[in-house]
Amino acid sequence: MTPTRLFEFIEYQQSNHPLEKSFTTKTNGNWESVSSADFIAKSKAISDALVSLGLGSQDKIAMISSNNRTAWSIVDVGVLGIGAVNVPVYPTISSSDYEYILNHSESQYCFVSDQEVYDKVMSIKDKVKSLKEVYSFDSIVGCKNWEELLQTGAEGKNQSQVQTLRDAVQPEDLATIIYTSGTTGTPKGVMLSHSNVVSNVLSSSKRLPLEIGGASALSFLPVCHIFERVILYIYMYNSVSVYFAESLETIADNLKEIKPNVMTAVPRLLEKVYDKIYARGKDLGGIKQKLFYWAVNIGLQYEPYGKNGAWYEFKLKIARKLILSKWQEALGGNLELIASGSAALQARLARIFTAAGMTLVEGYGLTETSPVISVNDMRNHKFKIGTVGQVIDGVTVKIAADGEILCKGPNVMMGYYKEPEKTAEVMSGDFFHTGDIGEIDADGFLRITDRKKEMFKTSGGKYIAPQVIENQMKQSLFIENIMVVGEGQKMPAALIQPNFEYIQSWLKEKGIQEVSKEEACIHPTVLEAVQKDIDRHNQNFGKWEQVKDFRLIAEEWSIDQGHLTPTMKLKRKVVKQKYADLITAIYQD
Repeated sequence: MTPTRLFEFIEYQQSNHPLEKSFTTKTNGNWESVSSADFIAKSKAISDALVSLGLGSQDKIAMISSNNRTAWSIVDVGVLGIGAVNVPVYPTISSSDYEYILNHSESQYCFVSDQEVYDKVMSIKDKVKSLKEVYSFDSIVGCKNWEELLQTGAEGKNQSQVQTLRDAVQPEDLATIIYTSGTTGTPKGVMLSHSNVVSNVLSSSKRLPLEIGGASALSFLPVCHIFERVILYIYMYNSVSVYFAESLETIADNLKEIKPNVMTAVPRLLEKVYDKIYARGKDLGGIKQKLFYWAVNIGLQYEPYGKNGAWYEFKLKIARKLILSKWQEALGGNLELIASGSAALQARLARIFTAAGMTLVEGYGLTETSPVISVNDMRNHKFKIGTVGQVIDGVTVKIAADGEILCKGPNVMMGYYKEPEKTAEVMSGDFFHTGDIGEIDADGFLRITDRKKEMFKTSGGKYIAPQVIENQMKQSLFIENIMVVGEGQKMPAALIQPNFEYIQSWLKEKGIQEVSKEEACIHPTVLEAVQKDIDRHNQNFGKWEQVKDFRLIAEEWSIDQGHLTPTMKLKRKVVKQKYADLITAIYQD
């Protein structure tokens, strides 16, 4: 029977292809797994315990975790199994944001991962009248532990009531409220029903070539984000064994330990992997170095389905055997599929990773669309580099007169929680306004050209699409991150966070002693090198689009410091405010 409610995916797994290692988390240095049957038993125990706390249909329960873990998914299914609503919260946002979300959602209970998150919640707990209790996944002095609920619920005293609540859950019922991190303004609570997400899981699964019961996955993107959460449900549905990375810092080690077949990633992470591997080439000497760069250049020319001809395919075979296969080995050795989302992916990354044997498919969607709208698929000629693939089954996309992408389908949200006016602003009948600009080519592939809200005009009236320029410029090894500015000004300029690790190595090669980050940002040799790269990439744009000036910034742009969203997208408004004086100085010089 095909699932219609989110808590049925794990039961579908148990009925069709049960796993001994359904979900695995590393605890105190040891990988600890739960089987499909264990997962179901524990989630039912959570449901039972929640009922004993007086919780039921449509009650709100917040979950805040610094890293992905089996416990999060078990509680998620336990919450949904009684018709309650899961309110996932990004761990890195401020305490005041915690206060706003917990109050706005009227969450009655909150699950936290660790001491740091617990302390942030406790600092505002008295300001959230609806919040009755906090439970932790880690052992924390003075805090109730989630295992207390497992023990209470294991007795099964409320199973008849749990079953009644479960039977009453309808596919159209609200399942989760996800507060968008947003690049501007107060977070909005996106309401997604069971049907919204289930439809997306079923349609998206058709685009991912996952071997039922025979594949393993590494999960590390924030599960509070709908992208990774839907992927976890997809893994459940396809009986893929899930391993949770310990942290972002340990991904490389975890990949080598687990040797997964599939993982998801955001472009920023893939850019870092590419830059790190590419930089190794300069450590080689003579023929080895020439061979390395030859193979990389072959990879960067990659086109699917043999479009480059037989001679290219022959060279690619050699490049893979001698060099590119080592890229795959560096990521565990068995990685066959990487699904990228959340932000625009550079075409060079899709080419090189796929050429190396790790098919890198880009998808597209928003929290409001549960999230997938389209995704590439190497099978059946449904893969085209530079696009986000063809629209998934059941979803309709049309391009508005101004180029905005509009979406209609079972995946479109119920609306913004308690904000009907804001919901009305983004809907035209059944069509949701994505805020993205794009086009559909003759083969039905969707291409994103920019964020509608991020585009700006220069004083000369020319439109600038900053994300397109930024993606081109980030191909420079000197640039870690970049934001194009210039709204209302005579020309575009850029704020650049340099790649200091590369710069220090590069300076050393030139016989220049190590300098501080601040010194590097004004070092004549560094500035000249960055300018050369900018000039080179500027050639891809019209004169009005070219970056005419820039400033290097010593401060690291991070999620914690507020420069980036939890999915590593630029918070443009924040960055502009933070460096307002610097931007002013650019246009006064």
